[in-house]
Parts: sequence; C-alpha cells; structure tokens
Amino acid sequence: MSKLKSLTEADLVEGIRQEDDAVMSKVYKMYYPVIEHFIVTNGGLAEEAKDIYQEAFIVLYENLQQSTFELTCKIKTYLYSVSRRLWLKRFNFKVKYQAELKDSEEYILVDEDNTIEKAVAEEMRFNIMEDALNKLGEPCRTILIDFYINDFNMVQIAEKMGYTNADNAKTQKYKCLMRLKKLVGNEQVMPNSENYT
Repeated sequence: MSKLKSLTEADLVEGIRQEDDAVMSKVYKMYYPVIEHFIVTNGGLAEEAKDIYQEAFIVLYENLQQSTFELTCKIKTYLYSVSRRLWLKRFNFKVKYQAELKDSEEYILVDEDNTIEKAVAEEMRFNIMEDALNKLGEPCRTILIDFYINDFNMVQIAEKMGYTNADNAKTQKYKCLMRLKKLVGNEQVMPNSENYT
C-alpha cells in the first residue's frame, strides 16, 4: 500500500498501460469523486455518474494501450474532460436544459497547458458541428459522420449508401462538406482540408 502512495503521475500512467490491477484500482477510486460531483451538480444521479466515469476510464485505458497515444495532461484532467463530453453527448445537456454546465474550481486542477480550456473549446466546436449536421439532413449527415467519426473509408460508405463506387461516394462527401461549410460559416470548426476528397 505504501508503494502505491509514492507513485508519480508517470508511474500511474505506466501502470495503466501495463494493466496493473492495483494501480488501475487506485486511479479509478482516486478520481471518481470529481466526476460524481460534476454529474450530480449538473442534474445527474450518482448511478449515472458511475456509468459516465466507467466509460471515460475505458477510453483512457484503451488509448493508453496504443503505442502512438501520448497523454499530454494529467490523468485527472483527461478523465474529467472525457466525462464532461460524454455527459453532454449522452443527454444533449445544453440544448435540452438551455443551461451551461457548472464547473467547480475546487474540484478541478487546471494543468499549466490549459488542457481544460482546450477541451471546452473543442466541445464548443463539436456542438457547432453537431447542430450544422442536423440541419444538413440526409444523406450528408450519415456520410460525414461515418467518415469523420466512425472512421469508415469511401468503399464502406459507397456500399452502405448504395453508390456505384468509392469515387461517387467521395464526390458526394465533397458536396456535403461544401454545404456544411456554408451552414457553419467558420472554417475553424470544419474538418481539415486534406480530408475534403
């Protein structure tokens, strides 16, 4: 037990990578109260907080198993940011309640690199894109979500949407992006230009 108490942030990250049960249990228990407080403060229940936190922890765990993934913030910040996004996404909180999420500084330690602020900015970008996609309608909504979110390639999209080949699907995706760009009216929230075709 004393050994666990002396572990650094890097040790905890490595412990999760190595699937160390003791480390994973420690991290899981250590940061749950932060997420429960956030969820309950924003209209959720303790049971919902457990579900959200479990999903966020799985996201952290699975990402850390990828050799190309580099955690650039503290574990607490990462879990909080993912949990925050999951809560917004699951219950469409801002749209449904017309209210801003309540964050408490006493429960959140912002890293020097302002990771939380970056996460909130990304969340705003996500919400703008989500609203625009809903206005865009079908088949564009499905095509863009499948390509940018579900990681479908153009062959898969062509098969799913009934296009004769991948080139036709790519052409349709480009047209959809142009329509989306007009709806959004801000290139900063658009996908990278290299993905246009």
